[in-house]
Amino acid sequence: QVQFVESGGGLVQPGGSLRLSCTASQSIRSIYAMGWYRQAPGKQRELVARITGVTKTNYTDSVKGRFTISRDNAKNTVYLQMNNLKFEDTAIYFCNYPGGFWGQGTQVTVSS
Repeated sequence: QVQFVESGGGLVQPGGSLRLSCTASQSIRSIYAMGWYRQAPGKQRELVARITGVTKTNYTDSVKGRFTISRDNAKNTVYLQMNNLKFEDTAIYFCNYPGGFWGQGTQVTVSS
């Protein structure tokens, strides 16, 4: 099974930006759909962005226009560029594909 290591989280002020990376333990070329998920304290994990194939992307409404998902199959890595961050974006962020194992995630905290 593919394992993922997420990185790039941190503490950022509202309006700031972060770029998250998700590196897989093996090739993701054959994984058609990859997603970034997040789980805030006391809430269920939710899908925030998905990339199918190389270029088709979908976003949950709350992040549209602010987040961009991309993938580099040659590097076995999926990225999430997050701009204009808001308090409500605070969560642990994970990447995965349907049926995959969950990694440890990376903490994103938006605070002034």
